[in-house]
Amino acid sequence: MKKLTKTNVFKEYVSKPETPMDKTTRVVRQMVDEETVQRDAKNSRLRNARLEREANTPPETKASAAPKPRRTKAASTR
Repeated sequence: MKKLTKTNVFKEYVSKPETPMDKTTRVVRQMVDEETVQRDAKNSRLRNARLEREANTPPETKASAAPKPRRTKAASTR
């Protein structure tokens, strides 16, 4: 039987260095995440402003409009 030592029981995990492609991917994902947060904040701000404006605006009353006459279909040339 093989003698158990610290070096052969627990293998050391060596992480490989970050490649340029990995670095680019990490940076791009970070940028996209930041843009998403900014977009969500802007959307919620605009949504709240719209809802507040709609709540403060009195509803418009529609005057009964006369119905438009219907157009007749063009004759078929079969």
